[in-house]
Amino acid sequence: MATLRFFAGAAEAAQTETATLDAGTIGELRTELGERYGNEFVHVLGLCSLLVNGARATDDAVALSPTDAIDVLPPFAGG
Repeated sequence: MATLRFFAGAAEAAQTETATLDAGTIGELRTELGERYGNEFVHVLGLCSLLVNGARATDDAVALSPTDAIDVLPPFAGG
């Protein structure tokens, strides 16, 4: 199972900071997260970047493995 870390608004919408999930691709992962956490999370997830082992991932470009670490990062501003 891949390990997910949710940050800021994504953690708030999921009501957790971590999770584990089985999925073959990022696209499948997004679908499974939506089913698990609901419509509010789907909206937030649509704004997020997903990093797999520190590298930005697109929905179909990455085949996930059980040892992957996936970060769900909403947009943020800093100064």
